[in-house]
Amino acid sequence: MAAKHSPGVLRRFGLGMTAVGASVLAGTLVAGLALPAVGAIGFGAKAVVTDFNRLPADVTEPVLSQSSTIYDAKGGVIAKVYARDRIVVPISRIAPVMRQALVDIEDNRFYQHGAVDLKGTLRALTTNASSGTSQGGSTLTQQLVKNMNVELAGNDPAKVREAQAQTVARKVAELKTAIRLEETLSKDQILTDYLNIAFFGEQAYGVEAAAERYFSVSADRLTVPQAALLAGLVQSPSRYDPLIDPQAALVRRNQVLDAMGKYGAITPARAAREKAQPLGLKVSRPKEGCITARNGEQFFCDYVEHVFLGDPAFGSTGAERLALWEHGGLSIHTTLDPGAQWALQQSVTSHVHADEKAATAMTMVQPGTGRIVAMGQSRPYGNGTSSAVTTLNYNVDRTMGGGGGFPTGSTVKPITAAAALENGIGMDQSYNAPYQEPYPAMRDCQGNRLPESDNPPNQNDSPSLVGPFTMPEAMAKSVNTYFVPLEKDAGLCNVVKMMAKLGITTQATYSPGTQTLAPIAQVQSLTLGTNSLTPLEMADVYATFAARGVYCSPTAITSVTDVDHKSLPVPSANCHSVMQQSTADSITSMLKGVVEDGTGAQDGFSDGRPSAGKTGTTDSHKQVWFVGFTPQLSGATVVSDTGARISSLEDGQSIGGVSYGSGQVFGSTIAGPIWHDAMGGALSGVPFGSFHTVPLPGSSPKRN
Repeated sequence: MAAKHSPGVLRRFGLGMTAVGASVLAGTLVAGLALPAVGAIGFGAKAVVTDFNRLPADVTEPVLSQSSTIYDAKGGVIAKVYARDRIVVPISRIAPVMRQALVDIEDNRFYQHGAVDLKGTLRALTTNASSGTSQGGSTLTQQLVKNMNVELAGNDPAKVREAQAQTVARKVAELKTAIRLEETLSKDQILTDYLNIAFFGEQAYGVEAAAERYFSVSADRLTVPQAALLAGLVQSPSRYDPLIDPQAALVRRNQVLDAMGKYGAITPARAAREKAQPLGLKVSRPKEGCITARNGEQFFCDYVEHVFLGDPAFGSTGAERLALWEHGGLSIHTTLDPGAQWALQQSVTSHVHADEKAATAMTMVQPGTGRIVAMGQSRPYGNGTSSAVTTLNYNVDRTMGGGGGFPTGSTVKPITAAAALENGIGMDQSYNAPYQEPYPAMRDCQGNRLPESDNPPNQNDSPSLVGPFTMPEAMAKSVNTYFVPLEKDAGLCNVVKMMAKLGITTQATYSPGTQTLAPIAQVQSLTLGTNSLTPLEMADVYATFAARGVYCSPTAITSVTDVDHKSLPVPSANCHSVMQQSTADSITSMLKGVVEDGTGAQDGFSDGRPSAGKTGTTDSHKQVWFVGFTPQLSGATVVSDTGARISSLEDGQSIGGVSYGSGQVFGSTIAGPIWHDAMGGALSGVPFGSFHTVPLPGSSPKRN
């Protein structure tokens, strides 16, 4: 809050003096308190008073940083996140004994004086001058101002040091602000603000967080000895920290109890009884951050934070977004469906174990909205040297807290097919598709000619897999020597442009020597999945097919309200058509054939639920994929070696407790079952729905 104030508050001193006279006194008193002796009172008084009178009349109250809460789509709490653990509470939610304890130990004449306590200040000046020490004489209002300046400094160490500097100029500025506050706010308001802003140690800012941290109660339920301990902490949270030095904390608590007995908050007899009691701590450790989320939601939570800090919807600059995040007090509602998340997490952790070299990751996206409904992986979220935990989110790229992505294998072939269909090539297009042939010459989007190459040659998975084939047959059997010629005829650049329409413009890996993502490698093997992409990207691509050609940017946040319950703008999914409906329906029809009688036949649903998808296996079987969808949900699953050197999944390493050898690891055998179980669980109880399909060459029209 910024408010302007008049100089009439000087009458609070109870002295008949002019404003200038009051300024002289105020400046002199503050100067004396700031120094160990009285040397500055004479010579420096003029300068101090001049500085005082030149200070602006505005008071800027900081917006106190608080914890923010991230919710799932059903309103359940995923996690609380904060830069400072604080929950601002009104005076009605602070126990009266807490308020009185603070006043009695810090400023017992708080309700009788103005911004400056003349008695306390003169006493401190006298002590400082006679002993050479520096005794404080600041009121609670002055202490509030100091805390406000520290809060306004945020997490900038230089600004924090400046706010805490014990200089004459700083003291003068704090005093003038204190005078303005005393004119504007009631004493109870000042006391409440102080109790909400003060630091109590152990990451606890404000009395509500402190009560929870040390005693596991809310501030309105604090007892007399509990309130006394907390009131004693504000002078020096580290010196009197009861978790580090219980004896020092006990002595300090008893000093507060004596003060409460002296000034009448409690009787001296009760003070004596309470002093005999132990500290009675019941500590609650901070429950903050994405690491506290359950059911594998930590990675989605981390993704939400990256979205917030990176999207212009929450501020035009990174600094603005960071400030909003750190101030907190936000209610962030997300797209995560707890039922789908549970099913996904059960599947990925049961099929691939956390301590294995291989890992799996999966993301589910809702077609037509872009909403991310589930995201998880087999390796748990956490820091440490153990390879069984990681903070890398394998579902996203490095700019969003992830890794370098994974080559996608044949799951890119439907994109090539979509580009071909959009450019007038029909599903009845036939190629001889021998077992092996050179990569044909092509041109990239920059017009560069990529010469014919057969080192290595383009070849199919088996010597017996030879054509001729039409597009649906080649899709079902995943014929490499069909899709490379199709890529050439469709135009390599058109395939790249189709990828861009589907949200893929870069690889997940960094460009060498830079911190930017690498561009898509425009090479003849692009259609075979040589670029490194992420499960989130691939799930969103296939969601576009399910949505009949409508692409939506993946979204994780549905609404955000700030500390004042004001709604903030959130990123838009920007849903729009990127291909003809007939193209998307044709892709769906062909991918439906993959799970009916193609490479993914074992991964469809036996209960009749419609599904469509594509398997993917990379060179040397280092990664395997299954990406597929139903009318309501799209999901992408990858299993990959994650060692320092990526090796084949067929080298005998354990996957889900089973060792695999040559010829056993494919998208259909490893990634497909994970996709099947996760999607089946997520859709449990959901009506089957139906696809829009088109007749395939040589078949009769049907719709299911």
